[in-house]
Amino acid sequence: MKKEIIEIILIFVLAAGFLIFYKSRPPSPPLQSNIGASAVAQKWGTKTDERASVTVAVTPTDIKAGSKEWKFGVVMDTHSVELDQDMTKSTVLIDDQGKEYKPLSWEGPVGGHHREGVLIFDAVVPLPKYFELQIRDIGTSAVRLFKWEISK
Repeated sequence: MKKEIIEIILIFVLAAGFLIFYKSRPPSPPLQSNIGASAVAQKWGTKTDERASVTVAVTPTDIKAGSKEWKFGVVMDTHSVELDQDMTKSTVLIDDQGKEYKPLSWEGPVGGHHREGVLIFDAVVPLPKYFELQIRDIGTSAVRLFKWEISK
Protein backbone atom coordinates (compact mmCIF):
# COMPACT_ATOMS: atom_id res chain seq x y z
CA MET A 1 0.00 0.00 0.00
CA LYS A 2 2.78 2.47 0.93
CA LYS A 3 4.65 1.56 -2.25
CA GLU A 4 1.58 2.33 -4.40
CA ILE A 5 1.11 5.73 -2.75
CA ILE A 6 4.78 6.58 -3.29
CA GLU A 7 4.51 5.54 -6.96
CA ILE A 8 1.41 7.69 -7.45
CA ILE A 9 3.10 10.70 -5.82
CA LEU A 10 6.22 10.15 -7.96
CA ILE A 11 4.13 10.00 -11.17
CA PHE A 12 2.28 13.17 -10.14
CA VAL A 13 5.55 15.03 -9.39
CA LEU A 14 7.09 13.95 -12.73
CA ALA A 15 3.96 15.00 -14.65
CA ALA A 16 3.86 18.37 -12.86
CA GLY A 17 7.56 18.92 -13.56
CA PHE A 18 7.07 18.11 -17.23
CA LEU A 19 4.14 20.54 -17.52
CA ILE A 20 6.05 23.33 -15.79
CA PHE A 21 9.09 22.82 -18.03
CA TYR A 22 7.00 22.52 -21.20
CA LYS A 23 4.81 25.55 -20.45
CA SER A 24 7.78 27.82 -19.70
CA ARG A 25 9.31 27.03 -23.09
CA PRO A 26 9.19 29.95 -25.59
CA PRO A 27 7.15 29.41 -28.80
CA SER A 28 8.93 27.95 -31.81
CA PRO A 29 10.24 30.49 -34.32
CA PRO A 30 8.27 30.85 -37.57
CA LEU A 31 9.19 28.63 -40.49
CA GLN A 32 11.55 30.13 -43.02
CA SER A 33 11.64 29.62 -46.77
CA ASN A 34 14.83 27.92 -47.94
CA ILE A 35 15.75 30.60 -50.48
CA GLY A 36 16.85 33.88 -48.93
CA ALA A 37 14.45 33.48 -46.04
CA SER A 38 16.50 35.18 -43.37
CA ALA A 39 16.88 38.38 -45.39
CA VAL A 40 13.19 38.42 -46.26
CA ALA A 41 12.12 37.65 -42.68
CA GLN A 42 14.31 40.46 -41.37
CA LYS A 43 12.87 42.87 -43.92
CA TRP A 44 9.26 42.08 -43.08
CA GLY A 45 9.51 41.02 -39.47
CA THR A 46 7.29 38.71 -37.49
CA LYS A 47 3.91 39.95 -36.25
CA THR A 48 2.48 38.28 -33.14
CA ASP A 49 -1.04 38.15 -31.69
CA GLU A 50 -1.60 36.67 -28.22
CA ARG A 51 -5.26 36.19 -27.28
CA ALA A 52 -7.54 33.54 -25.77
CA SER A 53 -4.56 31.44 -24.59
CA VAL A 54 -3.26 31.12 -28.16
CA THR A 55 -0.16 32.81 -29.58
CA VAL A 56 -0.09 33.24 -33.36
CA ALA A 57 3.08 34.49 -35.06
CA VAL A 58 3.20 35.25 -38.80
CA THR A 59 6.28 36.00 -40.91
CA PRO A 60 6.18 36.79 -44.64
CA THR A 61 8.90 34.58 -46.11
CA ASP A 62 8.60 35.16 -49.86
CA ILE A 63 7.08 38.55 -50.65
CA LYS A 64 8.74 40.43 -53.48
CA ALA A 65 8.13 41.83 -56.94
CA GLY A 66 8.28 39.07 -59.52
CA SER A 67 7.24 36.28 -57.13
CA LYS A 68 4.54 33.97 -58.46
CA GLU A 69 3.44 33.10 -54.93
CA TRP A 70 3.52 34.83 -51.57
CA LYS A 71 4.37 32.67 -48.57
CA PHE A 72 3.79 33.25 -44.88
CA GLY A 73 5.31 31.18 -42.08
CA VAL A 74 2.67 30.68 -39.36
CA VAL A 75 3.32 29.39 -35.83
CA MET A 76 0.46 28.74 -33.39
CA ASP A 77 1.06 27.76 -29.79
CA THR A 78 -1.38 26.96 -26.97
CA HIS A 79 -1.91 24.68 -24.00
CA SER A 80 -5.67 24.93 -23.82
CA VAL A 81 -7.42 24.45 -27.19
CA GLU A 82 -7.07 22.19 -30.21
CA LEU A 83 -5.59 23.99 -33.24
CA ASP A 84 -7.41 22.01 -35.92
CA GLN A 85 -8.76 24.83 -38.10
CA ASP A 86 -8.64 24.58 -41.88
CA MET A 87 -6.15 27.38 -42.48
CA THR A 88 -7.22 27.76 -46.13
CA LYS A 89 -10.76 28.59 -44.95
CA SER A 90 -9.93 30.73 -41.91
CA THR A 91 -7.34 32.99 -43.60
CA VAL A 92 -7.56 35.78 -46.15
CA LEU A 93 -4.99 38.23 -47.55
CA ILE A 94 -6.21 41.77 -48.25
CA ASP A 95 -4.39 44.39 -50.34
CA ASP A 96 -4.50 48.19 -50.01
CA GLN A 97 -7.50 48.35 -52.37
CA GLY A 98 -9.53 45.97 -50.19
CA LYS A 99 -9.27 43.06 -52.64
CA GLU A 100 -9.28 39.67 -50.87
CA TYR A 101 -7.12 36.68 -51.79
CA LYS A 102 -7.77 33.18 -50.49
CA PRO A 103 -4.82 30.88 -49.80
CA LEU A 104 -3.82 28.38 -52.46
CA SER A 105 -2.65 25.93 -49.82
CA TRP A 106 -1.46 25.25 -46.26
CA GLU A 107 1.74 23.23 -45.91
CA GLY A 108 1.81 21.93 -42.37
CA PRO A 109 0.05 19.69 -39.86
CA VAL A 110 -3.71 19.67 -39.39
CA GLY A 111 -4.02 19.78 -35.59
CA GLY A 112 -2.34 19.84 -32.21
CA HIS A 113 -1.43 22.39 -29.57
CA HIS A 114 1.78 23.51 -31.31
CA ARG A 115 1.25 23.95 -35.01
CA GLU A 116 3.36 25.54 -37.70
CA GLY A 117 3.29 25.66 -41.45
CA VAL A 118 3.30 27.85 -44.53
CA LEU A 119 0.32 29.61 -46.09
CA ILE A 120 0.72 30.10 -49.85
CA PHE A 121 -1.16 32.74 -51.88
CA ASP A 122 -1.01 33.93 -55.48
CA ALA A 123 1.24 36.98 -55.62
CA VAL A 124 -0.51 40.34 -55.46
CA VAL A 125 0.17 42.25 -58.70
CA PRO A 126 0.87 45.13 -58.85
CA LEU A 127 2.55 45.42 -55.48
CA PRO A 128 0.20 47.17 -53.05
CA LYS A 129 1.23 49.90 -50.59
CA TYR A 130 0.42 47.46 -47.78
CA PHE A 131 -1.15 44.07 -47.23
CA GLU A 132 -2.95 42.50 -44.30
CA LEU A 133 -3.33 38.85 -43.35
CA GLN A 134 -6.51 38.04 -41.42
CA ILE A 135 -6.93 34.77 -39.52
CA ARG A 136 -10.30 33.87 -37.95
CA ASP A 137 -11.43 31.37 -35.32
CA ILE A 138 -8.11 30.57 -33.62
CA GLY A 139 -9.09 30.15 -29.96
CA THR A 140 -11.75 32.87 -30.27
CA SER A 141 -14.25 34.18 -32.79
CA ALA A 142 -12.24 37.40 -33.14
CA VAL A 143 -10.19 38.12 -36.25
CA ARG A 144 -6.42 38.33 -35.82
CA LEU A 145 -4.86 41.02 -38.02
CA PHE A 146 -1.27 41.11 -39.28
CA LYS A 147 -0.31 44.11 -41.42
CA TRP A 148 2.86 45.02 -43.34
CA GLU A 149 3.74 48.17 -45.30
CA ILE A 150 5.58 47.90 -48.64
CA SER A 151 8.20 50.52 -49.37
CA LYS A 152 8.78 50.83 -53.11
